[in-house]
Amino acid sequence: MRRQNPNKKSIILGLTGSFGSGKTTVARIFESFGAKLIDADKIAHRVISPGSKAYKRIVATFGRGILKKNRAVDRKKLGRIVFSNKNLLKRLNNIIHPEVIRIIKKKIKVSNARVIVLDVPLLLEAGLKKIVDKLIVVKITKDQQIRRVQNKMRLSKTEILERIRFQIPLKVKARLADFVIDNSSTVEKTRKQLEQIRRSLWKN
Repeated sequence: MRRQNPNKKSIILGLTGSFGSGKTTVARIFESFGAKLIDADKIAHRVISPGSKAYKRIVATFGRGILKKNRAVDRKKLGRIVFSNKNLLKRLNNIIHPEVIRIIKKKIKVSNARVIVLDVPLLLEAGLKKIVDKLIVVKITKDQQIRRVQNKMRLSKTEILERIRFQIPLKVKARLADFVIDNSSTVEKTRKQLEQIRRSLWKN
């Protein structure tokens, strides 16, 4: 299906993977190539900031127990709640995703960049594949996922596996991808793969 993108001048690359697969590293390399990066996680952080519409709905849904002392949403505490209950996760996504998607589309519309990279962890789950020209999936092994997340975040193996379980399996995402990036080795090897994509899609 042709993407429904009003910005005809740009190439829209959708970047996704699985929890801990290293999308941030890939996104930064693309940015170093001159691509415009739109980071869905950063947008989501702003969407749930204190006083926002989504923030009020989250507090009404999950209670004030998920707030920090400064009134900000404690994302780790909220994560422990929703990643143990599929229905609660769906309710949270229904609050956050529409606003994040609205902002992403607005950013695409106003951008003059030749290449725009959408860094969206749940790109496929949120139905955003239809707005991208090419889908790029970052893959590593499950053991690597667990080790990397444990090194970065204070989550148990069980918690990590719960979060992975609620995403579309990485092997399924890879089958839907136009490009699959093996991020299991060094940053330099990852960069070489991305340079091949750059040569095939655009030139600086």
